[in-house]
Amino acid sequence: MHEPKISLFDLSDPIHKTASDLFDVGRTLPIISPHGHVNPELFANEMARFTDPASLFIIPDHYVVRMLISRGVTFEQLGIFPKGSEGLQCDPREIWQIFCDHFSAFDGTPTGMWIENALAMVFGIYEKPTSQNANSLYYMIQDAIDRLDMTPRSLFEKFNIEVLCTTDDAFDSLDVHQVIQKSGWTGHIKPTFRADRLVHIELPNWSDHIHQLEEVSKREISTYASFIQAFEDQRAHFKTMGAVATDLSVTTPFTCHLSPGTVEQLFQKGIKGSLSTDEQNLFIGHMIIEMARMSSDDGLVMQLRAGPFRNYQTAVFEGYGVDRGFDIPVRVEWPRNLKPLLDSFGMDRRLRMILFTLDESSYSRELAPLAGAFPTIKIGPPWWFNDSPNGMMRYFEGVMETAGIDNTVGFNDDTSAFLSIPARHDLWRRMSALWLAKLHHQGQISRQTAEMRMADLSYHLAKRGYNLED
Repeated sequence: MHEPKISLFDLSDPIHKTASDLFDVGRTLPIISPHGHVNPELFANEMARFTDPASLFIIPDHYVVRMLISRGVTFEQLGIFPKGSEGLQCDPREIWQIFCDHFSAFDGTPTGMWIENALAMVFGIYEKPTSQNANSLYYMIQDAIDRLDMTPRSLFEKFNIEVLCTTDDAFDSLDVHQVIQKSGWTGHIKPTFRADRLVHIELPNWSDHIHQLEEVSKREISTYASFIQAFEDQRAHFKTMGAVATDLSVTTPFTCHLSPGTVEQLFQKGIKGSLSTDEQNLFIGHMIIEMARMSSDDGLVMQLRAGPFRNYQTAVFEGYGVDRGFDIPVRVEWPRNLKPLLDSFGMDRRLRMILFTLDESSYSRELAPLAGAFPTIKIGPPWWFNDSPNGMMRYFEGVMETAGIDNTVGFNDDTSAFLSIPARHDLWRRMSALWLAKLHHQGQISRQTAEMRMADLSYHLAKRGYNLED
């Protein structure tokens, strides 16, 4: 591993000098990656290879794709084709050239910083991508990933990753994870039970996902009760495969209790695709409480994410599918929406629920007071649009003084771009060091406390928060 290109530290500033010293406490600690979207197939074979620079840095990264689309690049130019266009391909060298032509669009963004630091740390490339050097950079990266020491497994070890949790559909068989575990490789890759496609009854193909759950659980699903049994069976399967957490993303964290008769009626209408919007919201709100009940029973950490208006651009969603960059943050209200759940499980110490938001305005007003009172609640790190130097500092200043450091869970890199993981954790650790240095220089904490908390924010909080301690 090489040094990053961008350090963020101005060593002529006393606070930054202290931050640099504190960063040294955290920089060599292993990476805990408890939530992300890296494809586990990368690690199923010891000789698995990356294919090309475009598939490494561009196509899987929705941060990159959405910015390029905003600059007038088309999906097809990026090798992303409409549904039903299987077999079409695009030369990765052309995709890379377009990316480099527009790289200035990432100036001053965390995405630009991650990419430049990933190029530096992994490949020793300190040049900024431009139209002029696109071809030479492409072949430098291609030559590197063709080497035997650049396999995903070898990089996992070079990156000093202790645990990497993937995100897997709730009806996934986890065959790939079984292959990894039986291969004899010592890297820790754990699945995460992502419930979105089973909980979001409003999805046009929701009944298809129910059939997939039937197949993998080998249980006929004709009633809500049989659905819940298959749901719980799959959670148990995930747990036997090493899963420590579940994951669910919603626009609003509305929760409600429904009677058995009502939820059965909604389930049957959902199978037929005849639910109203209000009925869909009731079903989802009921399922959020059901997931809290299940986590209280089986011990899987419950991650609840609120704030994205998914698939905002209808034509893009219908033409190209989900996760194409048109998700937009909206305002979120937590206390009233979560009250039914917290009335039932808020004091149940068997439950650990990690809350994530895209609405920064709720940090100090709602999330921090909730986490500072309920033993079940932890606050997740700055997520998605807030995962930036400024976003991280706003998080520290909005959350910590009310919730306390120990009611947070360190950092999630939340990425599908495997090579960016060290750069993302490097950024979090640097911003953690800057925040702690500021507290120290203000006399709020001692140097010893700052060093201890640096290790916590870099490593221990994530390990404790996700029950990954030995």
